Amino acid sequence: METLKVRFVADSMLGKLAKWLRVLGCDTRYKSYYGPGVIDQLVEDGGRLLSRRKETTDLYDNAVLIRSTDTGEQMAELRQKIDFVPDPSKWFSRCLICNVLLEAVDTDEARENVPEYVFYKNMTGIRSCPSCERFFWPGTHRERMAGTLMRWGFGLGPDA
Repeated sequence: METLKVRFVADSMLGKLAKWLRVLGCDTRYKSYYGPGVIDQLVEDGGRLLSRRKETTDLYDNAVLIRSTDTGEQMAELRQKIDFVPDPSKWFSRCLICNVLLEAVDTDEARENVPEYVFYKNMTGIRSCPSCERFFWPGTHRERMAGTLMRWGFGLGPDA
């Protein structure tokens, strides 16, 4: 299997799956509500629709019907249905809220925006979202997320 670069569009029923796809570094659009024609445009622009509604997936050639309500099982379905193999070097590279790629921050900016103990422990690993301006760093939360991904059958990503 080779790594896959896919842009996903998760419908309103798949918010948790969208977050975890972002953890894996996948470009994943998600809203709790899509206005008329928005999904059509996102799919037309190259997004692959993920939905729990068969009626919705039947409307798009490249859509994936997700049956489970459990996020780990949803990941397994995705892996099975499209041979989904995310690139481990992309893990933790996107904002979990905005879906924007995270950027490195300079030392002064990091020092001013994260707790002191985080700064001194992770000086080189602190990144920020240019859209929502949240800061991210490799800490225990990230270790737990990497552990969850491992339980779901994904290989060890960077800095896990």
